[in-house]
Amino acid sequence: MSTATQRPTLLLSRVDVERIEDLLDRPQFRSLNTAPLREELERAELIEPGDMPDDVITMNSTALVKVIDDQQQAHEYELTLVYPRDADGSSDKVSILAPVGSALLGLRVGNSIDWPMPGGRSARLHVLSIRYQPEAAGELHR
Repeated sequence: MSTATQRPTLLLSRVDVERIEDLLDRPQFRSLNTAPLREELERAELIEPGDMPDDVITMNSTALVKVIDDQQQAHEYELTLVYPRDADGSSDKVSILAPVGSALLGLRVGNSIDWPMPGGRSARLHVLSIRYQPEAAGELHR
């Protein structure tokens, strides 16, 4: 398990990274604070979608995560990591541009990461399981 100063290694699909970088270059998203997401993309190891292990959160993956807030309250959520166009406001879909979305990308089952949240709060995210991953389902270009 990682500590606040040690972040887990990230595995990212080359296709996901290309799509996210394209997204970040769009005018409608330039005013957002995307620095944390860009830092995550920079530090990641890129692999081809067909080589992605099935225990990694990729775009459009659904994962069961435990969130422990700064008051030590723990809650479990089933979240699907989506592109902004697919974030429909439901609590189970989280945009890659949201802080928790960029925190989840590339994490593996068993990984934990401390992540800043809105309002100066922080949370620890722990990946419990992956319920669906496009690459594992053979959907390599979704």
